[in-house]
Amino acid sequence: MEKYKFVAEYELRASPKVLFPYISTASGLSQWFANKVNVRPDQQYDFFWDNESHLARQVSLRQNKSVRFEFLNGNGTADEHNYIDFRVDVSELTQSTFLRVIDYSSNTDADELKSLWNSLIEKLKEIVGS
Repeated sequence: MEKYKFVAEYELRASPKVLFPYISTASGLSQWFANKVNVRPDQQYDFFWDNESHLARQVSLRQNKSVRFEFLNGNGTADEHNYIDFRVDVSELTQSTFLRVIDYSSNTDADELKSLWNSLIEKLKEIVGS
């Protein structure tokens, strides 16, 4: 199956310490990213969109820096490496905080992904006061 790697970077007016819980915890992610997020054993997260469950495993976490979720298929193994990666960077020059989103999935419509992520990030900006 064909894969597409969507990469975008968004400036947010929030410190990494304020922003990080919104990209790394079930309660934070459920406020802007998914309808509902539950944590299961073994670092598995259950994301709900449109009343459908999508299981993912948190495969990396660097406090206040980055988090990656690898989506699983029905038998609990990685779904051909579909993943979402969130990275928080601070510009040394301007002290601005940036959130880099990497969405690697079978959705190959770049315009649709851009629109989706822009909408999600706007919701996140409202929550963090950016």
